Amino acid sequence: MTLPAVPMSVAPEQQPAVPPERSSRALDVALRIAGGVVVVWAGVLAAVLELIFATGAWELVKGRPGGVSKAVVGISGAVGGAGGVVALTVLLGWFAYAAVGARWAVALAAVPWFVVIVAGGFRTTEGDLALTGDNVLGLALVVAGAVTFAVLGFRQLVAPPPVG
Repeated sequence: MTLPAVPMSVAPEQQPAVPPERSSRALDVALRIAGGVVVVWAGVLAAVLELIFATGAWELVKGRPGGVSKAVVGISGAVGGAGGVVALTVLLGWFAYAAVGARWAVALAAVPWFVVIVAGGFRTTEGDLALTGDNVLGLALVVAGAVTFAVLGFRQLVAPPPVG
């Protein structure tokens, strides 16, 4: 018994994918670089907005008369602010991966965020301080943002490589 030269159950060969043109590759690289720049500035903007919110919310809490109303305003500010920071950080991490197309892109948002948050803890020459030690809301926002960036980075490290 002889075997046929071409098996009958095999589908016809598919043509290999045509490599992208050089101009479309350059455009893709340029868009990824531009996306990385946007991600860096979004990380800076997110940190500045969080510091402004933390400072303003803490001044609101400190200015309230004591009692139940002060506790309610403080707790709602902390819970709402921390939830907002987590949501913003997750959105920023997703955008970083989508814009740059690399797993390490979350660091493009996290590093400037950490730099701005740390800078907010130092007193300026005028004596201004964005993040004080008694600002419980600010500390909660810093912890929420740092933990969320850490979780996003860890998830990118342990995620299986994309198929394709």
